Amino acid sequence: MVSLHLLTVFIGALVVVYALPGPDMALILQTSTNRGIRHGLATAGGLAIARAGHVMLSACGVAALLRGAPWLYSAVRIMGAIYLAYIAIQIFRSPGFGLTDSTASNQPRASLRASFRKGMLSSLLNPKALLFCSVLLPQFVHPESGPVWSQVLELGVVLVAIGLAFDLTLALGAARIAGWLRNSPRAQTVQRWTFSAALMAFALRLSTE
Repeated sequence: MVSLHLLTVFIGALVVVYALPGPDMALILQTSTNRGIRHGLATAGGLAIARAGHVMLSACGVAALLRGAPWLYSAVRIMGAIYLAYIAIQIFRSPGFGLTDSTASNQPRASLRASFRKGMLSSLLNPKALLFCSVLLPQFVHPESGPVWSQVLELGVVLVAIGLAFDLTLALGAARIAGWLRNSPRAQTVQRWTFSAALMAFALRLSTE
């Protein structure tokens, strides 16, 4: 079992990382303001599943494989950059808030699945997120404190839970300003440009590092 001191430090590190602007944050904010809270929550769910996958892959040593095979890391990195750029273009080309709250709530379930899938893929195709788990988790695992697998499981649950809490907070906060955006075409334009540029910048950064 992870000690209370190490767990507190681990949570502090996660809070700092999740508070930094990144593609996940931009995607949550854009989805919640443009498509509504249900889609924002679906995207948050996809991100949570992806982070759980990163923890499992890190525990299985896949992250070490990526570090040892530069060509494989580059391939995954480029795929992730292309996907982020694709999302950025979609956002830029999307119309304004043409739906009212009532019609938005009646959108088909497939749309919610698409939002879930978008969140999951955007994170799964980011090798930096996987490498982050593989670098951070071992720092807080000590064999003398008990079975390694149980410590990794405990830290992984905390990592996913803290990330989900951040994403839900962002989704709820962004959804609150959606009504104001619906009544302000100029704000909608600024919003689309801002989030499109942010995701495109993250895509370029991911493709060149």
